[in-house]
Amino acid sequence: MSVFRQGPKKRQNSENDWYFLCLSGICPVMDSIDRKICGIIQRDGRKSSADIAEAVGVSVSTANERVRRLSASGTIAAWRGVLNPAQVGMGLCGFLLIDMAFEGEEEAKARLSKRPEIQELHHISGAHSYLAKIRVADTAAMQAFLQHVVKPIAAVLRTETVFVLETVKETTEMAIAPAPNTQS
Repeated sequence: MSVFRQGPKKRQNSENDWYFLCLSGICPVMDSIDRKICGIIQRDGRKSSADIAEAVGVSVSTANERVRRLSASGTIAAWRGVLNPAQVGMGLCGFLLIDMAFEGEEEAKARLSKRPEIQELHHISGAHSYLAKIRVADTAAMQAFLQHVVKPIAAVLRTETVFVLETVKETTEMAIAPAPNTQS
């Protein structure tokens, strides 16, 4: 059974309650089994339900249901493959620091976010406004991207590009906080 937080009081809910609350954006606290499942899936999204069930000590049907719920709640945000950038002709990675004017910022963010070359775009603290992770084929492609895509945006005041010489670690896997104590 899933445990829900309802103010200071905790109570057990039915499976349907869980599903409808997640659809409304209010999701229960994940227990330690859900967290283990998330860890397994982010390391290998192709693991079978039987392998997941065995690893966390539940039945295959329970593992299936938990994975379905984690997907429905948005905890599992996407299922995708991770490609080798060099193998698909995108061997150059760079980080672009962008200084942006307030006027036109929303339009600039929208335009930049649509570009497939930009893998990540973060609003940051410090001397610059945004940090973008960019993948292109080579330095000529980076120059063309900056010259024809980024710099013509009116809100972009200044850019600074940092090229990656060697990637020591790159992952989408993150640490998962332990489950809070959910016992009454």
